[in-house]
Amino acid sequence: MINRRVFGKALGAGVGAGAVGTAGTRSATAAEPAATPGPAAHTTFPEIKQIRAGVLDVGYAELGPAHGPVVICLHGWPYDIHSYVDVAPLLAGQGYRVIVPYLRGHGTTRFRSARTFRNAQQSAIAMDVIALMDALKIDRAVLAGFDWGSRTAGIVAALRPDRCKALVSVSGYLVTSLEANLKPLAPKAELAWWYQYYFATERGRFAMEDKTLRNELTRLVWDTVSPTWDFDDATFERTAAAFDNPDYAAVVVHNYRWRLSLADGERRYDGLEKRLASRPVIGVPTVTLDGERDPFTAPGGGASYRDRFIGPYRHRTLPGIGHNVPQEAPEAFARAVVDADHL
Repeated sequence: MINRRVFGKALGAGVGAGAVGTAGTRSATAAEPAATPGPAAHTTFPEIKQIRAGVLDVGYAELGPAHGPVVICLHGWPYDIHSYVDVAPLLAGQGYRVIVPYLRGHGTTRFRSARTFRNAQQSAIAMDVIALMDALKIDRAVLAGFDWGSRTAGIVAALRPDRCKALVSVSGYLVTSLEANLKPLAPKAELAWWYQYYFATERGRFAMEDKTLRNELTRLVWDTVSPTWDFDDATFERTAAAFDNPDYAAVVVHNYRWRLSLADGERRYDGLEKRLASRPVIGVPTVTLDGERDPFTAPGGGASYRDRFIGPYRHRTLPGIGHNVPQEAPEAFARAVVDADHL
């Protein structure tokens, strides 16, 4: 049983409750109190496990009681499971079973066959989560993520709500529309996506295949999208080790080229992509988070995607926080998971 009062005391008063909205939902319109964290309390996970799940042999960290309610935390790019190195112990300490998998192409996750297409289209990654849940015999879980992880968790919540108890999504609704991605954005927004266009070239692919260039590029992304996060070299290097996966470059490049319709996906996912093209609504209880200093955060306090969430809902903006929300503000992220689970 999760004791929310004790949990709140453990995290401090850094997150407000939000205003009550209409139709049984809760929606916070004001920004959350400052969520700037102190030095990270943890640096590593105690153990990395492996399990065969679908086309992958998935590497994952697991914390908390084996029979606790399950939370699956999904990382983004260019990050890895260490984005949750402080979040996971917080949730495990409150009785959750926390699963943090390496996405395909990252860390110790491997394709089981050399013949499998190194596909990173959105529906393929989402189905990896379902396959992992099946392999671990998990019927339902709270799904929480940022960046690629937000998109993946949101897709599962939209297409398979029977498997998603609740959702925490940084940046809100990130389901990719290939049609919309053919249209230009405002120049300032396009500037923030510079690496997406770099990966559309062979120069970009070569950079991702070269360890030195890859680390310089990803470190630049960290500095740019998290301008207030005071991380050290060791923090970056722990995550960058996950980029040594032999399929990393292929997966990353395919993901961004697919989004721009410059690379094909697989026919077996056509049905799922057709459903996603309609921008399906999400009905599971949801907390959305925006980092105030994240260059990808749209103005309006979540207004641009509010209509995609039709169930119990809260939105929070985290002052002073950039893109890597769970690692920059682990207490606020963990609180969002608990609150989503109890909406």
